[in-house]
Amino acid sequence: MLLDGPGHTPRLASIPAPHPGPGQILLRVRACGVCRTDLHIIDGELTEPKLPLVLGHQIVGTVESQGPEAVRFARGQRVGVAWLGWACGDCRYCRSGQENLCTRARFTGYQIDGGYAELAVADERFCYPIPEGYPDLEAAPLLCAGLIGYRCLRLAGPAEVLGLYGFGAAAHIVVQVARHRGQRVFAFVRAGDQEAASFALQLGAEWAGDSLQPGPEPLDAAIIFAPAGELVPAALRAVRPGGVVVCGGIHMSDIPSFPYELLWGERVLRSVANLTRQDGEEFLELAPQVPIHTEVEVYPLEGVAQALERLRRGQVRGAAVLVP
Repeated sequence: MLLDGPGHTPRLASIPAPHPGPGQILLRVRACGVCRTDLHIIDGELTEPKLPLVLGHQIVGTVESQGPEAVRFARGQRVGVAWLGWACGDCRYCRSGQENLCTRARFTGYQIDGGYAELAVADERFCYPIPEGYPDLEAAPLLCAGLIGYRCLRLAGPAEVLGLYGFGAAAHIVVQVARHRGQRVFAFVRAGDQEAASFALQLGAEWAGDSLQPGPEPLDAAIIFAPAGELVPAALRAVRPGGVVVCGGIHMSDIPSFPYELLWGERVLRSVANLTRQDGEEFLELAPQVPIHTEVEVYPLEGVAQALERLRRGQVRGAAVLVP
């Protein structure tokens, strides 16, 4: 599926098969998750895409062939590809373990063609072995919803009471990890969205309610997955003094002004940017221990428009996954 530019719907197209260069592997795509970041690219809210572009950065595939010097994976091995597709390794951020902030980083399905395709090429250093026991469809959402959710959870700190704002693909994974760690979880959903509230409760949240209203008790930390700026002051109101609010999206609508008293009391407001390979390795080792179960809606590649529209409307239960 090829994106020609902002405002366009990805279209079915036949393009030359990619060839792996030095240190790269060619993958036969078996599944690719659909992410809200894809919508931000389509809508022009992320402004530096390669065009035309093959979207998709939650790729599960098998190695078809290796380029020169690619020795990490064997032919036929199943691997995953995530958002961070390349980092320079030389800048101050890369040298300090913050490759997610690399100023020259390149991202899968954004500056590098992604997995809305039958074949994809990836730098083998930024690929991950898929844990045994995870079918392709269930593994795909782990590679972004899971990885970003895990980084958000880690940066939220050791919260006893955790609030999750926006109960989509990432939250439905994070709630399982949090419960595994013994944390109490409150789910904040759009007013009247009983389906999302019920889904959250089924997965272990002990309360679910209106995202613009306080929960039943103060939170130690909150993670905002929905790209809605008005949730920032709402979450600050909901956390106790000393609490943390983590914004987990790559794009968010403008945050409305709010009184300083909402931030006062040593509350912390922070963003999460991208991910590191260490995040990926830690999370994919943890996933089978929980064990995390991902709920997916499956679409053929030519059904991408329907999948994206359901995601835009907040109608996807769990995660949407494309199968070539």
